[in-house]
Amino acid sequence: MTSRIKTAIKTKVNFIGLPILALCWVSFFWGTTWLASKEGVKHMPAFQLAGIRQFIAGSLYLSFFLFKKTPWPKGKQWKSILILSLLNFVLSNGLSTWGVKYISSGLGAIIGAMVPVWIVFISIFKGEKITRLALIGILICFGGVCVIFYEHLRDFLQPDFQFGILLSITATITWAFGTLYTKKKAASFNPYFSLGLQMFISSISIFAFIGATGTSIPLSEIPVNSWWSIAYLVIFGSILTFIAFIYALQKLPTELSSVYAYINPIVAVILGSLIFGEPLTSAIIFGGSVTLIGLYLINFAMRKKH
Repeated sequence: MTSRIKTAIKTKVNFIGLPILALCWVSFFWGTTWLASKEGVKHMPAFQLAGIRQFIAGSLYLSFFLFKKTPWPKGKQWKSILILSLLNFVLSNGLSTWGVKYISSGLGAIIGAMVPVWIVFISIFKGEKITRLALIGILICFGGVCVIFYEHLRDFLQPDFQFGILLSITATITWAFGTLYTKKKAASFNPYFSLGLQMFISSISIFAFIGATGTSIPLSEIPVNSWWSIAYLVIFGSILTFIAFIYALQKLPTELSSVYAYINPIVAVILGSLIFGEPLTSAIIFGGSVTLIGLYLINFAMRKKH
């Protein structure tokens, strides 16, 4: 009897242990990427940083799958990949990277976690009914955000701060559209290969944009700190953590795999305070906690509905 219990426990641990470890990895390291982006954009244009990051990461993904002779996408799969590359990487990643040039990494991460709010609003616009729990979650989120920004009221008089907030919010909206599109229309295709293609295509689009607008600096003028930031973002933000994220998404229940969204901002706020000396006030702690509670209620209501 004892041996059966031990075998059952061991089997359960082996089954869920690695996915849980992957989720912990995502929860921590995606929180640190906000700081890496913040450090990188101190010394170079944000879109150039995003383009270089995505080009290197996308090239590594593609090299691996070309070596493995993985079949290329066909037909409508290309349409999905092109749309997702625009929504998730050109707009969402590019704009969020640009946003932390003007606001703290912790504040950027808290705004970035509010994707479920926009998903609910988009669903309402499409004519879907909203549950009472989701409405309560939105109101709680709004209250938490008001508390967070209470100490930033004077900052709103600064055009750069306003611009950073606008960029960060726009980035979350495009990610919300990307999330909904993925759920509804993304073709069945190797998710890792698709990810590499999205990154590579988005990098070409970004390079074309910064080339046309002249918003870049020569590679020789990019300082070492920014190159270290790019290296960190490529390895931990775009490769290892995305692999862990997709793996956790495939192996864990939805309600568990979404936990990372609540931990990322906490990691970013704490590390931002320790490393960059960003303010960690009672308003940020309390308001951030209230906001995350509201986001949890919204996510819970959405899962219950579906």
